[in-house]
Amino acid sequence: MASLAVPPLHETPLHETPLHETVARRLQAVGQRYTRNRQDLVEVLDGAGQPLSIPEVLAAQPDVPQSSAYRNLAVLEQAGVVHRIASMGDFGRYELAEDLTEHHHHLICSACGNVEDFTAPASVERTLRRVAGEVTRDAGFTAESHRLDLVGRCKACA
Repeated sequence: MASLAVPPLHETPLHETPLHETVARRLQAVGQRYTRNRQDLVEVLDGAGQPLSIPEVLAAQPDVPQSSAYRNLAVLEQAGVVHRIASMGDFGRYELAEDLTEHHHHLICSACGNVEDFTAPASVERTLRRVAGEVTRDAGFTAESHRLDLVGRCKACA
């Protein structure tokens, strides 16, 4: 009896998708390798839909040791793959860098530390760019990007 070939879970190997190719190049640029644990962390953040604390990352990827998660998130941040958001809670939260996803801003709960993404309407973005241009011009500063973090209380904590 002939054995049946088992199809791969992914048609394209994970490390060959555009996101993972970009991450691998960025890590290589800072002298780092794209290890399996780093791939797992990128996958968790890519699928999350919102910034995650390290405990949330570990809950989603229990095979990654906690010390490895801290170390690898720091390396991914250094390579420009991950962005750390300082929330009001005990933990920072992590998300993929904006240029790997889409431009957005954050709602940060000052009570529970939860962070939610939001996309501002085009008219608000135009106003933010105009104001940022005025401020940076007056200060002699060259801005690379902008973000808006609104701090307050989420529905659950209000």
